[in-house]
Amino acid sequence: MSSPVHVLVVDDDSQIGELLGQFLGSEGFQVTLAEDGAAMRRVVAEEAINIVVLDLMLPGEDGLSLLRHLRVTTTLPVIMLTAMGSEADRVAGLELGADDYLAKPFSTRELLARIKAVLRRGGAAPPPTTEAPNREQHDRSLTDGLEFGGWLLDTRRRKLLSPDGVLVEMTSGEFDLLLAFLQHPQQVLTRDQLLDLARGRVAGPLDRTIDVQVGRLRRKVEIDPRNPEFIKTVRGGGYLLATDVRRIRSP
Repeated sequence: MSSPVHVLVVDDDSQIGELLGQFLGSEGFQVTLAEDGAAMRRVVAEEAINIVVLDLMLPGEDGLSLLRHLRVTTTLPVIMLTAMGSEADRVAGLELGADDYLAKPFSTRELLARIKAVLRRGGAAPPPTTEAPNREQHDRSLTDGLEFGGWLLDTRRRKLLSPDGVLVEMTSGEFDLLLAFLQHPQQVLTRDQLLDLARGRVAGPLDRTIDVQVGRLRRKVEIDPRNPEFIKTVRGGGYLLATDVRRIRSP
């Protein structure tokens, strides 16, 4: 029997921690609670964690600093908990590489759905590694993927390879957004369409999630992100992948 998915909840509100521990536990998850950054670091170092639910408003070291630490030292998916209406925190978190966010107060059922969606997008059944992302060479001959401009998105392993075959770190949100572009090349996609394709969510009137993720993608695949060759902005329309895409199949 496989081990249950292990969720680390980092929140200094003991009532929220207990509520999520009981609820997620009843849904078959293993849950560990941490009330500050020191506890989070200790748990991540000692336990096999699959996903982190991280409150950004924490005493001492705040959630953004902890998110930055997680992104440098691990490949763990992270869902942020933010104050209602705190767009600046959401944008900052997404720019640092969070996979999703949820505004307080929130529904435990919605959080459960977000956790399952992030894990599903990442194919995360086994615990992810807690070592720094590697940049080893990848064998393109054993790949199922989509190739564009020399880059290759390995859809089987959910990896991005540079033209010289180096693995480039991506969050699950970035992978899904790039996949949405590659499945609709030379086609203008609105922000609402991209949000629906990449995250299965309807955009709010001030939702800047896609803009933030597009900016992160450009910094990874474009020579000059300010003058992108691949992901073009269409004024009044959205974004367009301005290159051909070729499907690769393993022999």
